[in-house]
Amino acid sequence: MSVIRFGHLGICVSSLAKSVPFYRDLLGFRALTEVEVRGADADRLLGLSGVDQTTVFLERDGVRLALFEFRSPKREGAWRPRALNVPGMAAIMLRVDNLDATLAKMREARVTVLDDTRTDYPEYNSRLVFLTDPDGTMIELVEIPGDPYAPFGKPYSGA
Repeated sequence: MSVIRFGHLGICVSSLAKSVPFYRDLLGFRALTEVEVRGADADRLLGLSGVDQTTVFLERDGVRLALFEFRSPKREGAWRPRALNVPGMAAIMLRVDNLDATLAKMREARVTVLDDTRTDYPEYNSRLVFLTDPDGTMIELVEIPGDPYAPFGKPYSGA
């Protein structure tokens, strides 16, 4: 028995009304389906009590996102940006063909662009910057020429 394929990457959002248009209209994901999640089985699976949630699935380039909006249980604690060195999902990276034009579009849509993260790497002829989705999930935009699937860096030497 083995893992047969990637399913989805789940992101908890505060509002599907804000997040779906962000991922669909600004980042080019295609909305697929919507599922209501509630009841004893959902409580057991998610390790929560009183689950009442909607999941919207979106897809781009063969990668599927599941956006989770919880009506219940209510989120505990205040929202804080997640530092990239905290274990768990750190960021979503997307390749762009023109970083400046993409950033202009994002700013026009009032997306939070983290201008202090803007970095140019002349040795790779690349430019990078982070922005956030409506809930602060980090999105890295990278402009780099060539095959988007070609690996870069040195070969992995770990176990």
